Amino acid sequence: MPSFVRGHLYAVLAHVGFLVFWQLAVSFGKVPTYILPGPIDTFLALGEPSYNWLRHTWITALEIFGGYGIAVVVGVALAVLFVWIPALNAALMPLLITLNMVPKVAMAPLFIIWFSYGVFPNMLIAFTICFFPIVLTTYRGLVEVEPELLDLVKSLKGNRWQIFTKIQLPGSLPFLFSGMKVAAVLAVAGAVVGEFIASDSGLGYFLLVQQNALNTSAMMMALLLITGLGVLLYGTVAALEYVFVTRKGISP
Repeated sequence: MPSFVRGHLYAVLAHVGFLVFWQLAVSFGKVPTYILPGPIDTFLALGEPSYNWLRHTWITALEIFGGYGIAVVVGVALAVLFVWIPALNAALMPLLITLNMVPKVAMAPLFIIWFSYGVFPNMLIAFTICFFPIVLTTYRGLVEVEPELLDLVKSLKGNRWQIFTKIQLPGSLPFLFSGMKVAAVLAVAGAVVGEFIASDSGLGYFLLVQQNALNTSAMMMALLLITGLGVLLYGTVAALEYVFVTRKGISP
C-alpha cells in the first residue's frame, strides 16, 4: 500500500475511532442529550427538513471559499510585486504588519456598518483574517533562493521573467502551501465570526438560533458541518501540495 494512501487510511481510522469513543462516552456515562448528544443523535438532526441544512451550508461554504480564494489571489500577487519592486515592499510590508495587528473580530461590527450584512461582509472578514499569512510566506519563499543559482541563471542571460518562472516560483511553492494551510483554518473562523455578529443565514447563524432553543443536537450538527467545510478546504490545499510539491520533490 502506498505511503500516501496508508497515511490517509490511518487518519480516517482515527476519526472513526473518535466518533466511536464519543458515542460510548455519552452512552455509558449517561450524559443527557441536552448537554452532549452522541454522534447518532447528532446525525439524526440532518433528517429535520425545517432546518434547511443545504441552504445554510451553501452560504457558509460560499463565504469561506470565496474569502479564501480572494486572499490567495491578492496575497500571491502582492508578494510578487513586493519582490519585483523593493521600494513597494519597504513601504507597504510594515503597514500590512500593523494592520494585521488589528483584532479582526473587533473590526467585524464595522464591516457590518460599512457593507450591511450578508454574504459579502462575511466573505470580507474571512479574507482579512487569512490574507496576511499568504503574503508573508509567499514573499519569504520568493526571496529565499540560493544566490549561486540566481548567479548561474543570470550568467546564462536569463531575464527577470525566466528567473521568476523557473527559479523563484517553483522554489516558493512549499512556503506558499504552508501559508495556504494556515489561512484555510483562519478563513473558517472569519466566516463564522461574521455570521455570529450579523447574519440571517449560514451555519453560524443557525447555531446561534438553535442555542436559544437549547437544541444541542442541531448545534452539534452545525458545528460538524462547519468543521467538514474546513477539512474540505484544508484537504484540497494538501492534495494540491502533494501534486505540485511532494511528487516533484520540491523542498524549501
